[in-house]
Amino acid sequence: MTDMGFKKMAGWLAALVLVAASCLPASAQQDAAEKEIERYRAMINDPMANPGFLAVDRGEALWARKRGAKNVSLESCDLGEGAGKLEGAYAKLPRYFKDADRVMDLEQRLLWCMQKIQELDTADIVKRRFGGPGVESDMQDLVGFIANKSSGMKYQPQVSHPKEKEMLAVGEALFHRRAGVNDFSCTTCHGDDGRRIRLQALPNFAKPGKDAQETMGSWPTYRVSQSQLRTMQHRLWDCYRQMRHPIPEYGSDGITALTVYMVQMGAGGEITVPSIKR
Repeated sequence: MTDMGFKKMAGWLAALVLVAASCLPASAQQDAAEKEIERYRAMINDPMANPGFLAVDRGEALWARKRGAKNVSLESCDLGEGAGKLEGAYAKLPRYFKDADRVMDLEQRLLWCMQKIQELDTADIVKRRFGGPGVESDMQDLVGFIANKSSGMKYQPQVSHPKEKEMLAVGEALFHRRAGVNDFSCTTCHGDDGRRIRLQALPNFAKPGKDAQETMGSWPTYRVSQSQLRTMQHRLWDCYRQMRHPIPEYGSDGITALTVYMVQMGAGGEITVPSIKR
């Protein structure tokens, strides 16, 4: 099925959910909506029907492509498990890298490898960090490919190094910090059980457990409504945008700190990526 077909199906099913739910008593509307949403998710969750795997294939080609002033590939990039070793690397990110003396998430680390190993000008990579109509994103494709190498494994947060512990503390503080014109924080939406926006259930990230495990284990994900594979960098960028906060810089340490905290809350969760969402 084409991306356009997915979008039409998503709109059709959403309309059915609203019509069906509106005919029920208020106490039954939420249960009916949840059942229809789960039915929709089951329909699109077949890996053979998930366009996110096209991004995985493109990412595999990008990983092996020779680029930059040195005309070399990324295959010698160390993502924490050794040069070129991808299996299980995503499950332990973000983490501290001695050669950079920084805690990095996957996208930060890929930028670093492009600059240091390939001597590639990454200005265009950053400009195309998030794909859209007529715009392909190397980062989205690379993250999809690399993350998929940890699919079926469990998140193993790395918080033993002093800088990892520092990033965890910063991430927790950022998660609870209220700011912006609406005085929102991450906890406004994700600080308690059972919160939702319209038909969308909101995971609780204020405590470790199933919500955080299932959410973190499903990113990167293919968004049917956007016809794009989206990474955690995009998810957090969009959260800040919706809260009317200043937009964070791509690859910033603040976003990495938040990710460290969220991975810690989701410790032990199984990674199943790329997933597919509405």
